[in-house]
Amino acid sequence: MSQSPRTASIIDEQILSEDWYSLKKYTVDYRRADGTHQTYSREVYNKGDGVTIFLYNRPLQSIILTRQFRLPLMIQGESGLLIETAAGLLEGEDPITRIRAEVEEETGYRINHVTKIFDAWMSPGAVTEKLHFFTAEYSHQDKVNSGGGLITEGEDIEVIEMPFQQAFTMMTHGDIKDAKTIMLLQYAMINKLFDDKE
Repeated sequence: MSQSPRTASIIDEQILSEDWYSLKKYTVDYRRADGTHQTYSREVYNKGDGVTIFLYNRPLQSIILTRQFRLPLMIQGESGLLIETAAGLLEGEDPITRIRAEVEEETGYRINHVTKIFDAWMSPGAVTEKLHFFTAEYSHQDKVNSGGGLITEGEDIEVIEMPFQQAFTMMTHGDIKDAKTIMLLQYAMINKLFDDKE
């Protein structure tokens, strides 16, 4: 017995907030696999798509990470400081242009060549964001400023250079908890980015 195709249509949309980003409540008519219909409501946060990057130096076996304050962590009982890869929102630009700008703003490194590796939906149950993942090699000659982010955007970013193995160990011990950073550390390990030592 064949199943009916799953389909969905939005039957109502309400704006709940348009402060920093957009929060809307959607009512959906969903046709289930068995052909029956179900109506339900969900709140969806639209913050736009984003970019992130794994910055690594193969000869030094090192990577560049950042540390900054994230309010949701403090709300959940932690310090609020999160170690993560450089990242940002597209803000109307193409992903490659945006990630280059974010790297320079946050870390102070000017990177010309970046490699796209994959896209991922980061919290599809409630957030529209799709994140574009990149890798790029850096050298100390690429450093053009101290980084730290944009004060006008409330950023106060610490730039961290550390050995890849140290970061990977921190991840396995639970000291690095950011999802995108964990994904990129695992990508680097699986794809042996540091195997060809110079």
